[in-house]
Amino acid sequence: MKFGHWLGLLALVAAAVLLWNLRQNLILLFAAVVLAMALCTVVDWVRQKLRCARPLAFALSFLLVLVVLGVIATAVIPPFVDEFGQLMAKLPDAASTLIQLLRGAMASASQMLYGQHNADLNWLRDNLSRGTGLTPGQSTNLASSALGLLGLASGLGTALLQTLFVVAVALMVAIQPTAYREVAVLLVPSFYRRRFRQVLVYCGNALSAWMVGVLISSLCVGTLAAIGLSLLGVKLVAANALLAGLLNIIPNIGPTLSTVFPMSVALLDAPWKALAVLALYVAVQNLESYVITPSVMHQQLKLLPGLTLAAQLLFTVVFGPLGLLLALPLAVCVQVIVREIVIHDILDPWKKQRLSA
Repeated sequence: MKFGHWLGLLALVAAAVLLWNLRQNLILLFAAVVLAMALCTVVDWVRQKLRCARPLAFALSFLLVLVVLGVIATAVIPPFVDEFGQLMAKLPDAASTLIQLLRGAMASASQMLYGQHNADLNWLRDNLSRGTGLTPGQSTNLASSALGLLGLASGLGTALLQTLFVVAVALMVAIQPTAYREVAVLLVPSFYRRRFRQVLVYCGNALSAWMVGVLISSLCVGTLAAIGLSLLGVKLVAANALLAGLLNIIPNIGPTLSTVFPMSVALLDAPWKALAVLALYVAVQNLESYVITPSVMHQQLKLLPGLTLAAQLLFTVVFGPLGLLLALPLAVCVQVIVREIVIHDILDPWKKQRLSA
């Protein structure tokens, strides 16, 4: 290898190291792009309906988003917070009921296996009845509590600043999406800019289709969960239905987490209700996976479940919790890039050259 080749390799390694160190900032930028694409989808819908200029459509869309957020803040959030507080207050009772059920099950198993007076499992039942075994005097002192509060405040402040950064960048990109897209196009060699511009358009269209599909799917899941929980007589229907709709955005893991809270509430009434809630959520998620999502997406985004789960694991390891939340839009963009650039522009011409040779 010549000196120029070594220099290029060194520059490539340095760029990779730099990108790795900036990965948290890059995932924030991608979150801003996803949010901007959501707003651009609304803007395009307003322009199509009203046939007006983009600045006016953007102003109307932004006003529409503010109105929707205001309605949610005034009509949904207060009762949700109240019901969620009740839910969190009832979780210890649900845990106690579950422990009692486990103790009874172990007592029955011990009686069947060892006889009525055998105490081989008493130590385990006693540990369950004692819980953690911590007394109030063994709790953390005031200084550690203060440090914990300071750390929590610092984390909340950082999260707030990151949220403001994402929203500000998203608004800037949504105002002039074409200008920012051209900036990204200039980062590639001149001979490939036209093709890269087309790939970015494909990525934007895929993200828009994904966001519309996820919105409709989440609304359907929340509605079905609310109807099912109401028929079962489970309390805190609004809180649990809203959680089911929101957590539906996170594939595979989100629907599993959404079953914890309604099952805990149902367990306070009767054990069979908890099993009924589990069956309800399994039915709703299967309906969403095999009927609602394919119908909404119209087969535009064919993401295999195994690849989706692998993407969640990979992006969570690389980017942290935000990578888990953005795993699906990242996978959508990666799928478009691999299909258009790696397969269509690199592998297919290489295959033709090999066959012609």
